[in-house]
Amino acid sequence: MPEQIYIQQRELAKLIERYTDQDGVHTTAVPSLSFVRRSDVTGPTYSVYKPSLCIIVQGMKEVLLAQERFRYDPAHYLVASVDLPATSQVMEASSDVPYLALKLEFTPSQILEVLRDFETKAVLKEHTKRGMFVERIGSSMLDAVIRLARLLDTPEDIPVFTPLFTKEILYRILQGPHGNTLKQIAIEGSSIYRIKDVIEQIKNHYDRSFRIEELAKIANMSVSSLHRHFKEVTAMSPIQFQKQLRLQEARRLLLSESTDAADVAFRVGYESPTQFSREYSRMFGFPPKEHIKRLKVKSDQRINA
Repeated sequence: MPEQIYIQQRELAKLIERYTDQDGVHTTAVPSLSFVRRSDVTGPTYSVYKPSLCIIVQGMKEVLLAQERFRYDPAHYLVASVDLPATSQVMEASSDVPYLALKLEFTPSQILEVLRDFETKAVLKEHTKRGMFVERIGSSMLDAVIRLARLLDTPEDIPVFTPLFTKEILYRILQGPHGNTLKQIAIEGSSIYRIKDVIEQIKNHYDRSFRIEELAKIANMSVSSLHRHFKEVTAMSPIQFQKQLRLQEARRLLLSESTDAADVAFRVGYESPTQFSREYSRMFGFPPKEHIKRLKVKSDQRINA
């Protein structure tokens, strides 16, 4: 890693440590900016990545999107350009050198604003790319990220400078090797833009059954084109995408509420508790009841440690 980037990462690590007194995800006073701290290697975490920039300053993380792995560290950043259900795991962390990272969420309208303000050319391309990518980080991006994080020390400056620094960060991503992939989510009519609408439909109604023809109509594509473009963006079919959302929500409900697996199965859209249990076991490794029992034991052990 170049010396300049190492120095910038150290400064960013100090900023994150200052605002994270314990492990977990910490929202900040800067809109859409959150910090993450972990003192040990974690088990798999299941979540939906919103459109966001993720930067690690200490440690290493691996993200699994369907069967595709994305590993990144302080020398790289990760971007999700659309909502994507994924599994992630912190690979390097300790109490002495905790995993430290930040996430900056953004919207397609912010991307479009950058394209307009900087007169950045965006070409409508039919060749759809994956909605997640990892790229080597540069000093200019880190400089903008540090200035954004420093705003936490001067709260009165946050409303004025947050939009400016965020725009600069997005501009740096757009200027990178994968920039055109991100541009496509803001261009009406592009394949990614239309797949984004389908993703939104599935995400908002994950508990309902749907006909693939309905989704194809939303995307203004043929059924075969929808399948092809959707899988290119998400690494999953629409049905697999919906299943990920259902099972992630089922896991959350089982952990947060005193309810049985059959009730949860129906709430997330399954008609058969048997099918739910089978698919839950396939994704998480254990049947619902046993899995939640194991997770709660681990949680209690962590609290009592």
